[in-house]
Amino acid sequence: MTIQLNHTIVAAHDKEASARFLASLFGLEVGAPFGPFVPVTVGNGVTLDYADSRSETITPQHYAFLVSEDEFDAIFERIKQAGITYYADPQHTEKGSINHRNGGRGTYFEDPGGHNMEILTRPHSNGG
Repeated sequence: MTIQLNHTIVAAHDKEASARFLASLFGLEVGAPFGPFVPVTVGNGVTLDYADSRSETITPQHYAFLVSEDEFDAIFERIKQAGITYYADPQHTEKGSINHRNGGRGTYFEDPGGHNMEILTRPHSNGG
């Protein structure tokens, strides 16, 4: 059996708003609610199941999305059009920049729950 990630739960202050945020940037659809979750399915079939947090504080997680060059252009344009602050690095010190790691492009931004989202066109050489 090949092991594949099927879904992950993403904590949110407002699951509907967070799901719409990601789906709109990525040009995806928000799925029908499933129990307490609002799903967004990405191209490889992995579902991000947004759920309202039971805590006032959400521990930020990192979610990285490998995209094509054309997808990067489209998503990055939506990020800029929406006025979302973006960074070249995960520590958010290089504001308003993208990176060119491994001969590709990448950028980081926060979702409404404070999660650190990343889009990149080349996988990290260390697999992470």
